[in-house]
Amino acid sequence: MTNLLQSLFLWALYISSFYAFIPSLISRLFGLRVFRRGRSDTQFALTFDDGPDPIYTPRLLKLLKQYDAKATFFVVGEHAASHPELIQHIHEHGHLIGIHNYIHKTNWLMRPRTVKNQIQRTGQIIEEVTGVRTCYYRPPWGIMNLFDFFSKKDRQIVLWSSMFEDWRSRVGAEKLTERMLKELRGGEVMLLHDRGTTLGADAHAPEQMLQALEVVLQEAERQGLQSVRIDTLMGGGITLSESQKSNQPQTQLSPGKRGVVALWLGWEKLFHWVYHLRTASPEDPMLHYRSRVYHGALVEMNEGQVIRNGDPVIELHFDNKKLFELGMTSRSSMHLAIRMIRAMEQQLPDLARQIAMEPELRSAKAVYGVSMINRGPEKFGFTVKELPPGPFSSASKVYLKLLLSVIHPSGTKRLKQRSEQLVPKMIAMPLDTLMERYGQHALVAATTEQIQTDRINAETDVLSGPELKNTPTG
Repeated sequence: MTNLLQSLFLWALYISSFYAFIPSLISRLFGLRVFRRGRSDTQFALTFDDGPDPIYTPRLLKLLKQYDAKATFFVVGEHAASHPELIQHIHEHGHLIGIHNYIHKTNWLMRPRTVKNQIQRTGQIIEEVTGVRTCYYRPPWGIMNLFDFFSKKDRQIVLWSSMFEDWRSRVGAEKLTERMLKELRGGEVMLLHDRGTTLGADAHAPEQMLQALEVVLQEAERQGLQSVRIDTLMGGGITLSESQKSNQPQTQLSPGKRGVVALWLGWEKLFHWVYHLRTASPEDPMLHYRSRVYHGALVEMNEGQVIRNGDPVIELHFDNKKLFELGMTSRSSMHLAIRMIRAMEQQLPDLARQIAMEPELRSAKAVYGVSMINRGPEKFGFTVKELPPGPFSSASKVYLKLLLSVIHPSGTKRLKQRSEQLVPKMIAMPLDTLMERYGQHALVAATTEQIQTDRINAETDVLSGPELKNTPTG
């Protein structure tokens, strides 16, 4: 029995070594089947793993832009799915995006099929957001299995030539800077991290990485060295080019659908005229509003505030023409959602400014609206609530499904696949929250303008008073 157990243990050791240990060892020692160093005297590559991170990634992008540096981000799929707007920011800044599995788990502990699914799932998220398919892949901790080793036709595996333990806070910015400067040279592929939430990392470690990186970028600029994307350092990319991307066909509408769109936009013009809707940003009309009295069931919002029947509110409406244009030019549902988030980021401060300048609007209890595109408004301060069942809810569902089938990149296909998620909901935000988050400057400006107006009116009253009219002039 002892001999049998020993034999089983040895076979398990042999199989695990062949599956996991040997491929990683060969790739690390000899660079076989992987890219880990470039051939350039003036270019090097900064690569960042584990992101995106809502705190550190935006600061990193700003720093890279300041020094005109390009980089490669190997993103974790679950983080990319939680922060698609950051993936879009990375792409718009001209950086390369690669795959780092959907969850940060070593390939040694996963079956080949599981690893493949992780890579495909993350790649799909990246493509939905950016419109670009990526083949660049870095396994977590650089640990490969046998199937990764022979998968070069499916993906380009990228490792590194230098790493610095920047995931540990105890290293310190000064020591980290020293280590990075020591490896600063042409052809180098530097491994860094813009997120510190993975196993073994310190949550605030990216802070010292940013400090060290700024010094390194300054020194690189002094030495005439340039940070470039991995595909540039490799001498040519596998990623879909921008020219190919721009030539991809846009959605074409059938004559029947064009007729539906024309009727729908005509109805919107009539609705705006009848209900006297105003626009938050006239130069870029996306968000419209009107003042009205709320009629309906009690709505509980954040911070314990409520909307009751009879309360004055500001009702919000998206611009249907703008939604249609966004839908027709968006590459995917995620891209459409990101663009709408961007629009809201720009429009809410304009709405707050309009409210601050109009005293009759400031008496409103809240701003609210009904929408089927209701994923993500919480980040702006909205509360998302189910509509109470009834005629209004049913009518809203029919209308908004028709609307979404027209504006959505996937049209009716999306409705058939995920109809359970396409439910109209109410979004509401206390007016105090809106003004606190987006209207502080507007309130100051409105208050200043009101003071100036009151002063001018007071001076006018004094100058036109009877005691001055009867005063001799000379």
